[in-house]
Amino acid sequence: MKTFSTEKELQAISAKLLKEGKTIGFVPTMGALHSGHISLIEAANEACDFSVCSIFVNPTQFDKQVDLDKYPITIEADKKLLEAANCDFLLLPSVAEVYPNGKDNYTAPDIGKIVGILEGKHRIGHFEGVMQVVERLLRMTLATDLFMGLKDYQQYLVCSKMTKVVGLDHVKVHGMPIVREKSGLAKSSRNVRLSKNGKELALNISKRLKKTRVLNYKNNIKRLEKKAEEFFEKFPEIELEYFEVVDKNTLMKPTGKDKKENLIALCAAWIDGVRLIDNMVLS
Repeated sequence: MKTFSTEKELQAISAKLLKEGKTIGFVPTMGALHSGHISLIEAANEACDFSVCSIFVNPTQFDKQVDLDKYPITIEADKKLLEAANCDFLLLPSVAEVYPNGKDNYTAPDIGKIVGILEGKHRIGHFEGVMQVVERLLRMTLATDLFMGLKDYQQYLVCSKMTKVVGLDHVKVHGMPIVREKSGLAKSSRNVRLSKNGKELALNISKRLKKTRVLNYKNNIKRLEKKAEEFFEKFPEIELEYFEVVDKNTLMKPTGKDKKENLIALCAAWIDGVRLIDNMVLS
């Protein structure tokens, strides 16, 4: 695996590969890698000729400085995991390299209401920061394919729409399945900050999503959401931020008759001061 810190160094190789007709699969990360990230690298290796992973803790997508300060940095361990997964290239840029004109000099593209709901409603400016860094990294790597985990389902939809708006519609965006622990807990870099009891409590998120999937055939959307809220009220240590059932393509409430074959339940909750998200398609 070759490691680069600058756009110029990486593009010298990427441009040559593209001229040879090769495809480049890109996995953007903020480090603290786990098996979920590695599954994306494996998918990139399988679908493309070369794989590129970036490790960059993007300051513009954190709405709270405390979350940025607490984000785990595990570069050496991350490198070993990437090498074991046969990742071809690693991009380790500085903030100045990613944002040479300043990180605040950015106007987000208009991709519709999707940026202001769910995660966007509770994390003001988050998706603007996500679009900013993903667009920049795609241009730095010259990637032909982008691989994203569906745990951050809204992020996947946002980036899919963003690429089309900013002239990167040639990039194929792949949404890859959520990787879970044996217990059912969705893999996340934040899980390491949970106490033993916190991890046990966190299992209730995936349990409720599974229950909602079962009940989808018997209840309407408002009833599904109400039952979920009542369930989490039993656990005072869990601070539920939202639990919503929406159309999986628009993330909006379906109009008219509920199209139960096209719904997704999304959840965000705080446990041990750690914000966790998860989702499950209900069909």
